[in-house]
Amino acid sequence: MAAVVLLDRDGVINYDRPDSVKSLAELIILPGVVEALCLLHQADVRAIVVTNQACVGRGALSMAQLEQIHHYMVEQVEQGGGRIDAIYCCPHAAGVECDCRKPLPGLIHQAQRDWGFNRATTWMVGDAGRDIEAARSAGCLPALVRTGKGIMTAPHYADVPLFDNLNDFVCHYLAEKGPCFHD
Repeated sequence: MAAVVLLDRDGVINYDRPDSVKSLAELIILPGVVEALCLLHQADVRAIVVTNQACVGRGALSMAQLEQIHHYMVEQVEQGGGRIDAIYCCPHAAGVECDCRKPLPGLIHQAQRDWGFNRATTWMVGDAGRDIEAARSAGCLPALVRTGKGIMTAPHYADVPLFDNLNDFVCHYLAEKGPCFHD
């Protein structure tokens, strides 16, 4: 069974917009992310995105538009030699009762059922408190990146490993497997 790393989307993979990513033009992948996902792919580590997208529940975009954005994101990563193996998304607006909106662990549990990974040894990389809380609720290992909301989140989670960005996390994660890309 291949190892898995769980990733939040906005603020970890792409720039986090205060009004949500609502079009292909608004999806801007952060520097070093494609290289980090390439390193995970080369090491046979599955990259699984776990993301809240309340913009769908609020009516800012349709599920079809969100799927188009995700397809474009996956294509951009693949063109750079990386891979996103799966995307799990909560489309519900805040206030809607569901078990998939982070900080609840529903998306992580769904991914675990589909991919069979050991949650106790699986990292969840995020930039917000809801990512850390979802990881903890699911029994995963939480990690924070300084990108997105990470700088504001870090002081509240001093016990969580903090990395400059996704590439920095991946380099630490794969340290025993060889050299890493650095910008």
